[in-house]
Amino acid sequence: MSELIDGLIAEIAFRLDAGSAIPYLGSGMLSLCADVRVPATPAELAAVMTAKVSVPHKIRNRLTQAAQFIENFKHRKSVVMIMDEAYASVPAPSPLHRALAASGATLWVDTWYDDTFLAALRAARPQGDWHQLQGLSQSEHFGQWTADYGADGRIAETPATSATPLLYRPLGGRSPASNYLVSDSDYVEVLTEIDIQTPIPAVVQERRKGKGFLFLGCRFDDQLTRSFARQIMKRSSTTHWAVLPHEPTRMEARFLEEQGIVRVPMALADFAARLTHALQAETA
Repeated sequence: MSELIDGLIAEIAFRLDAGSAIPYLGSGMLSLCADVRVPATPAELAAVMTAKVSVPHKIRNRLTQAAQFIENFKHRKSVVMIMDEAYASVPAPSPLHRALAASGATLWVDTWYDDTFLAALRAARPQGDWHQLQGLSQSEHFGQWTADYGADGRIAETPATSATPLLYRPLGGRSPASNYLVSDSDYVEVLTEIDIQTPIPAVVQERRKGKGFLFLGCRFDDQLTRSFARQIMKRSSTTHWAVLPHEPTRMEARFLEEQGIVRVPMALADFAARLTHALQAETA
């Protein structure tokens, strides 16, 4: 088994460095960082929100519903303010964050709100030849699904092209403009259109063709995470990988089989150490 895992990790590292694999990062990546002071799970974020604003008990642990209640009975600005406060701190990127940022990948998908990977990308590519694409809430940007920012955090004067390295953050993020998809209405708007790919930037749709996705720090035990992953990886390669140390749920197992995702059954920290070493060997 160890030899098989070694071979698989070597293959993934090779594909990442060749730009034929796409890292797809979930909130679990924060477990690799030291001194994390931001909510690292939907439950933790819901707890932060409901500590700021009282919501009905039955939705206190449901992030999207709690955010919707605050949006309805306070204001959208209250949701944004809470999110900004929650993610004001930026955890120091882990070695794997840094290795992925410095690899030959040309597209990274980051599906949590913290700016950790953004910080890694800024450090690894100070020349600023990359763009950040963020999903936008329709309640704040009706009719506009994404924003294209240059590495300097300003709206890009020239849109990302087929040659531009891209950080795609479909749920938004704190930097540079406090864009967040977090409430029920945010998700309803996107999911209404996502089957026909409207919310996914055309440059991302083009970049994913023929490439495999590497899912790190992700779980697929929720309909929302499965829906986003399914649509973002549409028309890509037929081979993908997901690091899942725990036995998948029935719905997760079905999703993995349906999407051609190979489960890597090891702890994320162990996989991260070995992949980081393999990536460093590729670039040495």
